[in-house]
Amino acid sequence: MAKRAFIGRDALEEICRRYPTPFHLYDEREIRARARALNAAFSWNPGFKEYFAVKATPNPSIVRLLAEEGCGCDCATGVELMLASACGVGGRDIMLSSNDTPDEDFRLAARMGAIINLDSADMVDCLSRALGGALPETVCLRLNPGGSFEVPDNPAGRPAESKFGMTEEQLFDSYRRLRDAGVTEFGLHSFLLSNAQGNEYYPALARLLFGLAVRVRDELGIAISFVDLSGGVGVAYRETDAEADIAAIGAGVRVAYEDILVPAGMGDIAIFAELGRWMCGPAGALVTRVIHKKETYRAFLGVDACAADLMRPALYDAYHHITVMGKEDAPLTCTYNVVGGLCENNDQFARDRVLPETEIGDLLFIHDTGAHGHAMGYNYNGRLRSAELLLREDGSVRLIRRAEKPSDYFATLDIDDEFTNALTRGN
Repeated sequence: MAKRAFIGRDALEEICRRYPTPFHLYDEREIRARARALNAAFSWNPGFKEYFAVKATPNPSIVRLLAEEGCGCDCATGVELMLASACGVGGRDIMLSSNDTPDEDFRLAARMGAIINLDSADMVDCLSRALGGALPETVCLRLNPGGSFEVPDNPAGRPAESKFGMTEEQLFDSYRRLRDAGVTEFGLHSFLLSNAQGNEYYPALARLLFGLAVRVRDELGIAISFVDLSGGVGVAYRETDAEADIAAIGAGVRVAYEDILVPAGMGDIAIFAELGRWMCGPAGALVTRVIHKKETYRAFLGVDACAADLMRPALYDAYHHITVMGKEDAPLTCTYNVVGGLCENNDQFARDRVLPETEIGDLLFIHDTGAHGHAMGYNYNGRLRSAELLLREDGSVRLIRRAEKPSDYFATLDIDDEFTNALTRGN
């Protein structure tokens, strides 16, 4: 199905008169619709909770919006914990799920009453040390089952090559140690595929974790209170990709739940999710304007955005669909490389992309950047990170993060340096 921008050219040009390109634009209506669809898909589980993966779109306006829809926060660092708290999210509505975690992050999570998810067996001792031996009542553990993990329509995941999680043997030993140290509530977590296509990933992962939860109960006498399926449900970046059907995914997990947990007398386990990409990816776009055209051995469209605004194509050779605004139905007659201005050859949003004939001044709508877009920005070449805007349900637009200024770039330099003082005075 052809991808269409969630805003028309005239409305977008009106926004550009107030907020110069490039900028990231998010669609509030779509974000809320996705949160509601997810909650409906898992409404059969009374304890279900979506812990939005803050790393995907760490903007307070987005986090607060999702909190209004009943979502908690999945945080990876102390700063993300602070962001969640500032947005009014607290206690067990926060999950600290991190790796190589510093002691101060454990202490902050414990003070906030957040659920702590341990990535490795050595973190049992790290957590105890950080908290002075007083472990929290609730601890979650992250499994890496090793081997391969295969579901239809997805290349085999290779958990053994991942840095995340612990082996099954380490998991059981860690549960035992935590139980003996006085922990009374336990969770089970795993993340095995990223951007999984189709509807089979969550149900397959659920079967693996549900079966393990039964074994933990039987072998250790430990009752798992919640199973966290983490993230990984994909989005349709390409027009040929199929959209994930979240209702079918929820139904598939329910079948696994009723096949495995209910007969074992464990039908009170809560299901958690940590979706970030699926929740916000399709609800965002990078808006940029063509400022140069160049022909050498390729035809290039130079735009005012760059990989500092969206690094996924440079980092992963990731595909993002591009709409030339106002030419949505024009014939696709030209082949372009769409590039930014960084001094790096991988600063290319698209290579050999077939588009309508495009001119300097045209607006490009780069789709599906609502997750892992602005969040992964950086300042290479002195490029300043772009603004973030929210398209409200009533059609109005709100600035939710201003574009950086030169003074932001210089703000962290040595304040006693004469050159630095001159720069900051001039900016």
